[in-house]
Amino acid sequence: MTPRLAASLALGLLPVLVFLVVLVLLDSYKLVPPRRIVRQLALGALAAAVGLTANEALRPALGLDATAHARYVAPLVEELLKGLVLVALLVRRRFGFLVDAAVSGFAIGAGFAALENLHYFTVLRDTSLVLWTVRGFGTAVMHGSTLAIMAVVAKGLSDRRGAVTAATIAPGWLLAVALHSLFNHFFVSPNASAALLLVALPAFFAVVFRASEARTREWLGTSFDTDQELLALVVAGRASESRVGAYFEELKRRFPGAVAVDLLCLLRLHLELAIRAKGLLLMRKAGFSVPPDPDFNERFAELRHLERIVGPTARRALAPVLNLSDRDVWQFQLVTGR
Repeated sequence: MTPRLAASLALGLLPVLVFLVVLVLLDSYKLVPPRRIVRQLALGALAAAVGLTANEALRPALGLDATAHARYVAPLVEELLKGLVLVALLVRRRFGFLVDAAVSGFAIGAGFAALENLHYFTVLRDTSLVLWTVRGFGTAVMHGSTLAIMAVVAKGLSDRRGAVTAATIAPGWLLAVALHSLFNHFFVSPNASAALLLVALPAFFAVVFRASEARTREWLGTSFDTDQELLALVVAGRASESRVGAYFEELKRRFPGAVAVDLLCLLRLHLELAIRAKGLLLMRKAGFSVPPDPDFNERFAELRHLERIVGPTARRALAPVLNLSDRDVWQFQLVTGR
């Protein structure tokens, strides 16, 4: 490969990947593990492969020229495919806060953009540094940005409504499609579009990071103290002194004795793991590199085993005590690397 070809390829691939690395480094809580970033890049690349095939089939079928297709059809197809990956992660409770949703959205978009630019590089074999500067700093970053925006909007609405639904997903997706289409209209020159994107995107992420870090600190402080206090009562056998104890007395009358004992064990194990997970986040915030806890996965497996033993009805009865929000489930996935 000639130096000019290498420079063109680097311009097409590196800007969006470097931006992603910067986002990961700026997240002081390190909410998105590197292993998960790699998976998201791969999923984004897979979406791009499907998108390239779909666009090649749709353009002649719809009878549109390349410009019209790029402005009105490609944004729908590409944001749908990227969005499907994002929605799958939302449904599986992979995001705890806005910042990890935004970083993950950008990672999926970066994977999409990297494969798309690699495809066009092999097809066009064009060594124009101007072309690949625009595609690398403009189009590629746009793919990451639109999905990051969709992720933030969808996560925010889902948190507010307490569930991931079509109504919480649609606004962010429509905004992503509109921004993608607007970018492809080139109302200003491609160079100006890329420059505008590089100015606006850091400002967007700065707002998201600031708001998310404040919410993370608040959640960690309140939830950590509450979990510790409740665990201390359970370990000391003084749970009856709290409202939780009164609730357990009611559960004892409604479930067999063995199930009630398992529920108390489940509560204790859940609190222990929750405290350890929050402690890990606090250590990361302080700048410590915390090695994986070999005991955590074993205890997490024990938690899942107890959940299966007590059954869905008893788990639902325990839900008011455990307060199993999406964020509480997410913290275990974060620590186990799932």
